[in-house]
Amino acid sequence: MSGLWDWSVRAWSAEGVAETCLHLQDAAGQCPPLLLWAAWTARTGRAADDETLEAACDIARAWQDAAIEPLRALRRSLKRRNPDLEDDDREAVRAQVKAVELDAERRLLAALEALGPDPSGPPRPVLEALVAVARRWSATTPRAGLTELAGRLPA
Repeated sequence: MSGLWDWSVRAWSAEGVAETCLHLQDAAGQCPPLLLWAAWTARTGRAADDETLEAACDIARAWQDAAIEPLRALRRSLKRRNPDLEDDDREAVRAQVKAVELDAERRLLAALEALGPDPSGPPRPVLEALVAVARRWSATTPRAGLTELAGRLPA
């Protein structure tokens, strides 16, 4: 497993991180794996320049559009009960889709880690890194949510 993957799994399990990331995803259109990558670069003393941020957003959009968003939509549709589907069968398929979605996110994180610069100094402010990548990702920067996420991420 990669350093970014391991850090992301640890971060995701920290109190409030998953909920904050999902809120940023659903309410503000942000990409949680991209946000985690930005936080990891800051925490590990990696300085992502404008070209790296742009490339990271391009890679994340490609994974989001081709795999992650369609899988998420399918997983969420399978969450709803359907009288014509047996609950156990529906949940079994939903679990498989969830596993494939998680694998796609892991592969996205691996691609982002490969793109990231080498460590070049002490840790940088996480909020600054989150804001920089969020601005590249969308026209709206959800500063309050990013501030909350920065405060919840582990060191």
